[in-house]
Amino acid sequence: MSVPSSRLVIATRESALALWQARHIQARLQTLYPHMAVDILGMTTTGDQILNSPLARIGGKGLFVKELEQALDDGRADIAVHSMKDVPMNLPQGFELAAIGEREDPRDAFVSNRYVHLEDLPAGSVVGTSSLRRQSQLMARFPHLKVESLRGNLQTRIRKLDEGQYDAIILAAAGLKRLGLDSRITALIAPEQSIPAVGQGALGIEVRAGRPELRALLAPLNHPETAICVTAERAVSRALAGSCQVPLGAHARLQNGVLVITGFVASIDGRHLVRAVTSGDPCDPEAVGDQLAQQLVAQGADRILAELEQHA
Repeated sequence: MSVPSSRLVIATRESALALWQARHIQARLQTLYPHMAVDILGMTTTGDQILNSPLARIGGKGLFVKELEQALDDGRADIAVHSMKDVPMNLPQGFELAAIGEREDPRDAFVSNRYVHLEDLPAGSVVGTSSLRRQSQLMARFPHLKVESLRGNLQTRIRKLDEGQYDAIILAAAGLKRLGLDSRITALIAPEQSIPAVGQGALGIEVRAGRPELRALLAPLNHPETAICVTAERAVSRALAGSCQVPLGAHARLQNGVLVITGFVASIDGRHLVRAVTSGDPCDPEAVGDQLAQQLVAQGADRILAELEQHA
């Protein structure tokens, strides 16, 4: 299906945050191409439907994109908009990322109605998070806290906190800021203390492969600096077979023309955690990401990953 010059359809999940992201891309495209109608196709994915189990247990990130890819495949949509942290490291054959938009704040946010900082939480406090990455880093730093699974959309998670089910919750700052919920952020957690998820804060636009005219149309939405950083981060995860079942994070940034990337791998309970920092040429972000993965393996990441696989 070639891109009709008069109409483009965006596939998206139907959560408030996903719809915000799709409308953001819709507005950008309408500004760039005022004569084109840009419509949104809202969809409920498997990941949205199964809310009573941790993501790691039910199949991971691909559950949020599979139905959108089906809509691309059968021609109901031209593009799909994703949070990059939800996009599996290896796309199915026949699909590709056409653009990665400028990143919002990549940090994790501490949200609590009773405490100002993570450090203030007394022993036994219940912290909610949907991510093994956050859980492992929390338990490594604060083994006296109790970490419990927290699923649902952003508003649902905040409601559960307000109902008193948790003493605090950890969320991505980007989602809160995009939905105008900045006021709910009690404190931002430095990337050095909670290394973000691969791609956190960035939006990706997925298309069917072999559509150069669509890639050209979307090229102005690509943010080169963000794309370089996210490519490096995804290379780390790909090299280490990262998924929702693996507590892993990577955060890349450009500093004075150099690509600097930090990453970690941990056991779920945080007792075994290795982290590393490396830097390199931003012209070859995948090589820099691979280099970081090798450093993590040299420190024992392979042993942690093997143990995780045994208990999966």
